[in-house]
Amino acid sequence: MKLWIQWIACALCAAAAAGAAAQGQTEAAQSDAAAAKEPPIQNSALNAVLFYQLLLGELNVQGGEPAAGFSILLDAARKTKDEALFQRATELALQSRSGDAALQAARSWKSTLPESQEANRYILQILLALNRVEEAGRVLKTSLAALPLAEQSAAIGSIPRAFNRLQDKVFATRTVELALSAAIQNPATAPTAWTAIGRMRRDAGETAAAAAAARSGHAANHVAPGPIMLALSLLSSVPDEVQPLITQYMSGPALTELRLGYARTLIDLAKTQEALVQLRVLTEQHPEFAPGWLFSGLLQSDIQQMLQAQQSLNRYIELAEKNPDPDLQNGLSEAFMALSQMAQKQGQWAQADAWLARIPADADPFKVAGRKAALLAEQGRKTEALQVLEQIKTSSPAQVRQKALLISQWLREDRQAAAAFEILEKVLSQFPKDPDLQSEMAMLCEKLARFDQMESLLRELMQSKPTDPHAFNALGYSLADRKIRLDEARELILKAVSLAPNDPFIQDSLGWLEFRQGNAQEALRILEAAFKARPDAEIAAHLGEVLWAIGQTAKAGSIWREGLMLKADNETLLETLKQYKFQP
Repeated sequence: MKLWIQWIACALCAAAAAGAAAQGQTEAAQSDAAAAKEPPIQNSALNAVLFYQLLLGELNVQGGEPAAGFSILLDAARKTKDEALFQRATELALQSRSGDAALQAARSWKSTLPESQEANRYILQILLALNRVEEAGRVLKTSLAALPLAEQSAAIGSIPRAFNRLQDKVFATRTVELALSAAIQNPATAPTAWTAIGRMRRDAGETAAAAAAARSGHAANHVAPGPIMLALSLLSSVPDEVQPLITQYMSGPALTELRLGYARTLIDLAKTQEALVQLRVLTEQHPEFAPGWLFSGLLQSDIQQMLQAQQSLNRYIELAEKNPDPDLQNGLSEAFMALSQMAQKQGQWAQADAWLARIPADADPFKVAGRKAALLAEQGRKTEALQVLEQIKTSSPAQVRQKALLISQWLREDRQAAAAFEILEKVLSQFPKDPDLQSEMAMLCEKLARFDQMESLLRELMQSKPTDPHAFNALGYSLADRKIRLDEARELILKAVSLAPNDPFIQDSLGWLEFRQGNAQEALRILEAAFKARPDAEIAAHLGEVLWAIGQTAKAGSIWREGLMLKADNETLLETLKQYKFQP
């Protein structure tokens, strides 16, 4: 309870206490000895005048006059020198959208209580909200210097988040660099300071300068995690600038979370084999670190290393079931679903069901339903599969959207594009700008040959998410597959490549475009690399067709059979086999 509320409560209790005074005289005499043993009562600064002032201030606020309430409470704060009252007055000014009044209150707070770090925090936030960036920088530098050295790194780490709202990211970055000029010279704070500067530079689009900050932070302290985390966030944009730094760090006894983060980054960059190496080192050096086994198992499952995946996931389950950590418990659902999927691929229906039965009751109902539906569909029980999805209970608009998306994806995979379109059209009318729904609708439109609508949706996505490669890739691939506007298709696909150079599915689109334009050898080179990076049925369909076209029919058949093992019902692969009358 805040102090001024306690004061009011005490004052209200005082009247009742007075009424009982006479009755309590005898009892008071009896308790004198016991009271003598207790510490003396500290009286508050509340008197009748101040009580009335506080009450009047709060009544003004509740009566719709926050400005009047602000003035009264600020005056009370100055008289009592109470930090809670200063905070209340400042917040009232902010609620009234009066930045100048809030700044006045916060500065009065700081003047009255010079040691208050909370006052510093409010002043900084208000100045940033008022876009008085240079003043904010000066306040930041002063307040950091006033902090004990042991607390400075934590405060520095929060700076990028505080400045993130500013529109002029470059100016904000320069302001922070100036404010941290002393911190980067102090060995105790230099790694955190350089990391904060690097984050600001990165968010301002200055990736090379951000990489330089990561290197400076690492040079200041070779074991500090911040500079390495910054370097990992830059790996996709300036790999040559940060890869040596990351490699050097990972060659030693890296922190478990950082090595896991590196492996996850490599997975995102489609560098599967390198990710596996990092995960293997992680599990060897830290065999009790459960997340390492989970990510190993999921990645091994993804690249069809079934035996290794089962071993890794079983090890994770063994560790997680002995540890009540909620994060590990959430991972159990992922492990059980992956094991169920692997059993399904091997035709072990009972075992797949058994794994699903072990999923915790509080697991994500959408993921669990999706896995159960896939298992039922694989057994030819498609009506039951669809019922599982339709029976998912929803309690919010977001869940309604998620359910519709899940059902649409299932129907599309089952070649029921028209039914999926009907469901998605209704939900998209409620969430017309939702990128996931737009992307799914674009895929349905292509299946239904509604190419103009598909292109309109994809171009809208390109505008709303210009750094997301998938819309560029989807339209480029569609044009290439239909053998139209191939020069435009190349521009779109190359744009996607620039945004995600290691994505095997985008490389598949590029290889398919080369084939459509008559460059069979270049297509072969690209598609073989894509299939090696990510064995996938659709990539297998394209690679096999290129091999067939250049006369390597035996090798084409081998690739197609491998694709069928990966996903026997892949529509693109089945159509390709039908086109070439290939009998596996």
